[in-house]
Parts: sequence; structure tokens; C-alpha cells
Amino acid sequence: MEQPPDGPIQSIAEPGVKASGPLLYSMRKEVAELLGRHQTGFPGAQPVSFARQHLDELQKQDYYVCEKSDGIRYLLYSTSDEEAREAHYLVDRKNDYWFITNRNLHFPLENNTQAFHRDTLVDGELVWDSLPNGKKEPRFLVFDCLVMDGNKLMDRTLDKRLAYFKERLYTPYKKLFKEYPDELRFQPFFVEMKPFQLAYGIEMMFKQVLPSLKHGNDGLIFTCRNTAYKHGTDPHILKWKPPEENTIDFRLKLTFPLVEPDEWERKEGITEPFIDYDSVPKSELLIFLGDSGDKYELFDDLYLTEEEWEILKSLNDPLNERIIECNQDDQGRWRLLRFRDDKHEANHKSTVVSVLESINDRVSEKDLYRAAGPIRDSWKARQARSTQVRDR
Repeated sequence: MEQPPDGPIQSIAEPGVKASGPLLYSMRKEVAELLGRHQTGFPGAQPVSFARQHLDELQKQDYYVCEKSDGIRYLLYSTSDEEAREAHYLVDRKNDYWFITNRNLHFPLENNTQAFHRDTLVDGELVWDSLPNGKKEPRFLVFDCLVMDGNKLMDRTLDKRLAYFKERLYTPYKKLFKEYPDELRFQPFFVEMKPFQLAYGIEMMFKQVLPSLKHGNDGLIFTCRNTAYKHGTDPHILKWKPPEENTIDFRLKLTFPLVEPDEWERKEGITEPFIDYDSVPKSELLIFLGDSGDKYELFDDLYLTEEEWEILKSLNDPLNERIIECNQDDQGRWRLLRFRDDKHEANHKSTVVSVLESINDRVSEKDLYRAAGPIRDSWKARQARSTQVRDR
């Protein structure tokens, strides 16, 4: 989707011009080198699904909690182009790089509003915020920072990474628009820091934070304060969803039946068996095993009603091989929630196992409420011990 040269982006799924060919290859290599990695795959951390065992984990270490936005995950890469001008790319989970064509996005340095950050990579989510006037506003919510001006932050603790981001990038950015508020309307999107609470602030999350959100939400994210930023699956980032919202992303495989022509069709001259595209097809759900050997494994069937199939047919879109998000109904059948065209691949088998654990070992909102007290007591005890050690 073509984005306007000035003003807000029109799509959060296609926020700019997608890099391809040699440019995409060089961008991936550039970011890998910035991070000190040999792999050029998507470098973002991925959470694990919250299971009952994690209630104990929250008592053992310091965790922060924030809301899980219903948006699209991106890394924001700030760099300079061949003409030494400020340039920004959003990197999605498919590892595609979207160049932000609106050149008004500007992150000034602390003591120089004209200068800008280079070699900077922050982690966040692009959402649509709903305004009181009915309009929607794109917003990039930052929840981590990997590199700032070439300075690698991944080995620092989460609170230090966020504090560094706030001091060096976010505060000068907010100050700029306080001084020049008219410039806000020319921005492709607005940048905010996602607010974190201490892990025991469960009541505050459910009663204050979630009800006041301007965008969709589908759970909570608990992130360990003490651990380094980890590329790929991080067992110290815990994704909690209400039990009914625990979902799996599958690759859909449709098989249409071969049928014999009936009497009427024979009269019409159709004498050979033909593929019946009208009836509900066999719908299989595949999970991802990895790129080597057999890539997929059959997991289960998708349950589709005739009404649902009629709706899908009416979309006039390709359906076979699409990535779809599914949940289980109260009879244990897998049902289609939505297409996930923002996902390049189905969930890996390890992720599926993790989600199934969450489904079978459900942790409800009430369970989190009950755990808040012990989590707080453990946090305070650790705090007291570290104070005693410091005072010796």
C-alpha cells in the first residue's frame, strides 16, 4: 500500500515500501552486524506461553508486566541513507524491511535537535489507537531497546535498557514535539513507551490499565528484569492470554473431494468425475517442524460449518496454504479465528506444545490475582536481602 509523503501511515500491516533483492539482503546483513550476529534471520525475542509453572517463576525472579497489544510486532531500525539523511525501517516477523517513506519521522539527539540517531534498533508494536472523535491514530509502542547509536544494550538488564532508551531517544523526541506541536500532524506514527508495572501489580493491570487502553488487547506479557535480551524464543518472556484466547497459528491444507456426476449433470454432458469446490473440503491443520527435512506435520482437522465455508468462498481469496489463527471451542474442536497474513510461517512444533500446555494447564485471571500477594512478598524479600548486602 502506498503511504502518503506527509502525515499518518494508512496501514500498519504495510507501513512503507518493502525492500527486496540486494537491498533486503544488505539490510539484513547490516542489522546482523550491528547486533554482532552471524545469522541474518529476524532478531527479535519471542515469548513462551504462560503455564501454571510460571506462577512459581514469578516468585523466584523480578518480573515486569505490561499489556499485550493487539497490533503488529516490529523492530524499528534507525539509520542513515546513502545521502547521509535520517532513514527508518520497520522490520516485521517475516524479516521483511519496510522503508518509512514519510521523512518527517525524526529522533533528535539530546543536545542537538538537528542531529539524529543511527545504528539504533528498538523493539515494539504498531497499533491503531481509537480517538474519541471516531478516528484512528497509528502508534508505535516501544517495550525494549537492543542497540542505541551502535552501543549494544542486549546484555544489560531490562530496566537499564529501557532507562537508556528513555534518556537518549524518547525524552528528546517528546521535548521536540512539545516545542513544535504543529509538526505532530506530519508524523507517520507516534512513538510511546509501553508502561510496565511490577509483576505483582495484577489488580492495577486488570482494573486500571486494560480498561483505559485506546487499542485492542489480548493478554499480558511478563518480562524478567534480570536477564539479557535473547534473540529467538526467550523462556523469560511469558505471554499470558485468557484461556479462551489461547490460539495456534497453523498452515491450512484444503483437499477437495472428487465426485461422480449425478443424473442431471450427465444430461448436461458431464460424464467424468470432477472436483467439487462447493462442498466443505477436508481441512487439515499443519504445524511447522523447521526448514530441514519434512517441513510440516499434520496436527488436526479444522472444523468448518457449511455457513463458514460459504463465507470463506465469498471472499474470493486464495485459501489453501494460508496461515490461520485458531482456537479450541468448548467441544475441543479447532475453529478459524482469522487469517494471519502477517505471519510467514505456522507455529513451530515447540510453540504448539507450549500453547497446548497453557490450554491444558489453564491459568485464569483469578489465579493471577491469587498469586499477586506471594509474588509481592518474594519481591520485597529479595529487595531487603540486596539492601542488607549493600549496607554491609
